[in-house]
Amino acid sequence: MSNFILTEVHQQVGHLILNRADSLNSLNLDMVRDLQQHLDAWAADDNIKAVVLRANGERAFCAGGDIRSLYDSHAVNDGMYVTFFEEEYALDQFIHEYPKPIIALMHGYVLGGGMGLVQGADFRIVSEKARLGMPEVAIGYFPDVGGSYFLPRLPHHFGFWMGVTGQHINAADSLAVGLADHYMSTDKFADFLSALSAADWSKPAQKVVAEVVANFAEAAPSDTQQAQQQALIEKHFSLASIPAIIASLESETEAQEWAQNTIDTMRSRSPLAMALTLAMLQKGATLSLSDCFALELHLDKQWFDKGDIVEGVRALIVDKDKNPQWQPASIEAVSEEQIAAFFADFNVD
Repeated sequence: MSNFILTEVHQQVGHLILNRADSLNSLNLDMVRDLQQHLDAWAADDNIKAVVLRANGERAFCAGGDIRSLYDSHAVNDGMYVTFFEEEYALDQFIHEYPKPIIALMHGYVLGGGMGLVQGADFRIVSEKARLGMPEVAIGYFPDVGGSYFLPRLPHHFGFWMGVTGQHINAADSLAVGLADHYMSTDKFADFLSALSAADWSKPAQKVVAEVVANFAEAAPSDTQQAQQQALIEKHFSLASIPAIIASLESETEAQEWAQNTIDTMRSRSPLAMALTLAMLQKGATLSLSDCFALELHLDKQWFDKGDIVEGVRALIVDKDKNPQWQPASIEAVSEEQIAAFFADFNVD
């Protein structure tokens, strides 16, 4: 075990604790393997009735994968970056299918790879500090870790808006659109975990956890921001292409400021990544979870050589000039054929 994943067992509850706070608990390959190892062991251990996923540090549950390490791996061509995606996606799918209740306690940033860990949990609990998002297009990537499955299944094309713009949402929004199940302020976390440890596990574990959660969950906060715009999001982000979305936003007359802010955000993102994201979400809407992970891996194996992620990481993380030279440089220059080529050899069994 690395020091980046801590484990505790309290009575019959196993705790997996992300412990890389200085890096916003970003995931590397060793952390993925540690999480998988313990989930495997606890799945077979009759003394463990439920699992809690949580994190140390005030700023983030998990702000995503350690993208710098993947950039470095691609630069030296050691293949680690592909192995990371293969094992990360296997872990995320395992969480979706886990035979025991998993409780995810989310505070601070829950982005990218962090979303992959929590979206398969049975009880997705957000605090007042939670900020959820799939911001990959900002670095020239696409929303993975099962994003092709859970984003298009959100109501009113909200997941399409999230994936294409890369915007974060708060706890109230995440509850409103179905990316979280319960709200609990952080000052209740410790008492909640104590109550979970002291629970009577003679009853079915799912029922036990549900009862303890119900005793501590609070009313959802009312400070929704983006969820208030669901009619607008549906209107614009249900369209078939990025140029069509932009044109529709430009013609918006009733919410011009929101529309212009959205356009400005999209103009700062990788055009290629946005176009691929939209196509991926459209395709993922009809695929099974396992096929969505297979699709994302299929795209990963091409994207570091043919996509914008290497340039995005260079500009935003390595050199930090914040001036990525996207290729193509404009939304209008991305061709349908260019996007279709990424999907050409993908077949569902």
